[in-house]
Amino acid sequence: MKRSFVGFSLIFTFFAPYLAYAAPSRSPDTTVNCDVLVVGGGLSGVASAYEGLLAGRTVCLTEITDWLGGQISSQGTSALDERPTQRKQMFYSRGYLELRNRIQRYYKGDINPGKCWVSDSCFLPKDGHVILTDMLKDAEKKGGGKLYSFPNTVIKDLQKSADGKLINSAIAIQHQPLKDAPPLNSFSLSSVIEDAYSYENSPRFNKSIISFIPKKTNQQSKSPQWYVVDASETGEIIALADVPYRLGIDARSHLEPSSSSATNDPYCTQGFTYTFAMEATKEPQAHPEPAFYQQYSPYFSYELQRLASFELVFTYRRIWSPQPGKPMTFGGVKFTAPTPGDISMQNWTWGNDYRPGTSQDNLVYTREQLNATGQLQTGGWKGGLRTESLRKGEEKALAYFHWLVAGTTDSQLGEGVKKPQPNNRYLKGLDSPMGTANGLSKYPYMREGRRVIGRPSWGQAEGFGIWETDISRRDFSDPFYRNTLPPDMYTRLKATLAKIRGTSVISGINPPTNPLRRTRSTIFPDSIGIGHYAIDFHPCMEKSPPEAPGNRERPGERQGAGQAYPFQIALRALIPQKIDNLIVGGKNIATSHIAAAAYRVHSFEWSAGAAVGTVAAFSLKNDIAPYELVDDLPKQEPQLEILKNILEKNGNPTAFPDTSIFNENWDDWR
Repeated sequence: MKRSFVGFSLIFTFFAPYLAYAAPSRSPDTTVNCDVLVVGGGLSGVASAYEGLLAGRTVCLTEITDWLGGQISSQGTSALDERPTQRKQMFYSRGYLELRNRIQRYYKGDINPGKCWVSDSCFLPKDGHVILTDMLKDAEKKGGGKLYSFPNTVIKDLQKSADGKLINSAIAIQHQPLKDAPPLNSFSLSSVIEDAYSYENSPRFNKSIISFIPKKTNQQSKSPQWYVVDASETGEIIALADVPYRLGIDARSHLEPSSSSATNDPYCTQGFTYTFAMEATKEPQAHPEPAFYQQYSPYFSYELQRLASFELVFTYRRIWSPQPGKPMTFGGVKFTAPTPGDISMQNWTWGNDYRPGTSQDNLVYTREQLNATGQLQTGGWKGGLRTESLRKGEEKALAYFHWLVAGTTDSQLGEGVKKPQPNNRYLKGLDSPMGTANGLSKYPYMREGRRVIGRPSWGQAEGFGIWETDISRRDFSDPFYRNTLPPDMYTRLKATLAKIRGTSVISGINPPTNPLRRTRSTIFPDSIGIGHYAIDFHPCMEKSPPEAPGNRERPGERQGAGQAYPFQIALRALIPQKIDNLIVGGKNIATSHIAAAAYRVHSFEWSAGAAVGTVAAFSLKNDIAPYELVDDLPKQEPQLEILKNILEKNGNPTAFPDTSIFNENWDDWR
């Protein structure tokens, strides 16, 4: 099956600035048949592929970088974010457990070769890619599936059915260096990303155009013949497919009572981070000041007095430690001192986080911005990100390293706190931990992108979503809520929480007069995965640019932060509106801005991806679309129960132990 692009360029005469991204003058170079096309090789995408392969399916997996693993590899955040109780019980999806076991075996029995203190496991990003690649190869052999992996590949266009309900094909662009050009990862992402989305060859890259289509087509079937999975880091496919989604802050409501805004604000998403690695040295190193350092220096800080220790920050996410240092304690935290040869990965809120929050500098474009730049026109897609913000995020990360080793100011704690630390060197080069010439992660660590809006469901007529009140441990009797929420909204909040606590009220465990602190998270009848983490914010900054002297975090953004109960992943959160063969995984599922701050860490991403891969394989086998598994809820859904049993049997839990409607107190889960 070939797709013709002849004549498409005429459409773009009006869009002169974007003609470089018009459709190609040649047909696709390759056509590949898939049961499941997974877009994005992060943890959720790898987990989707893993389960699809074990189910015997043909999986096509695309990734914008040349490393699999997202958070643990190409984004550099190779420090597993886990909660103590879940880790103690080792209650994770089977693939995530296998990943942890392989990390330990890879490092000869040491799951924490970095001796970091933020996590039970900190390791080198490049090793994360190696481990996951081997896992997929083994899953392919074990399950009898087939994997077609496409690194350095982006989706450029989608072809839909006449009624718009199906994605019939996807057009991708894969780039490789020209024969005499520098190798991959020689240039910053900001300088090559627009090139990566261009059909035309460039002085750096040779392009291959790939058409992905269904492996089989059954004309008699009314159900989808293949599935496209959006496991991208920013919700690229839900934007390109133009299905409803949320971005940034949700308006304050009885479901999102801690929102910092009375109205939606799509420009304020959580900060993104270019991570980097630095090595402790025996001798002082030369650290010339970058030309752009003074622009960003007013921003940097240890943030809190209890964190104002270079040794504490260095060991926070130390990813390699060949010899142990002496025991230390600072701010109540115990760790071992850095020694020469130790390697630290830096991911610090008042350091290399870049936190734009206005329409002038937001990273992830809104639908209106995509329209204005022609990206929603056929052939116009170029990733949906503001390249200038990527570039400034790169500069800020490099400036932060200079602050760590040579800076003497602190924007939050004042003078006299920060001391130079010259006995460190910046690690860069294609053989460095991040695998890039500039030493920065191949892709920024994304905490939040576009979040799909699920289909209308009982109780949520405007589209399903998971909200703050579904997971938060917060005591909503705090005067803030009574004083901030309009009376009718406050009444609805109380009614919502009373409904959630209905079983305990009826049983007499809790009085009906004080329903403003819940004791468990919402239990979803269509739960197909699990997660547990605090509601952890890296808020956007109030003014543009983020590094402006005296700038501050968006007021009220941290109001929703805090502890959360262990939570579930509802199948309805993975199913977008309009399109029947698109499934959403990772951070792009239907959560609110506040809930997303908990639904973003490593084990959750894997659980969501495992669910997606299982749902796709189940739907193909049983000739049923995912939305049909939940369209009669809250009535019983027999096929949904079969799916959940398969997940559980395969070692992909859909609920935490002893967390049912009959157990109303989940406080032991920490």
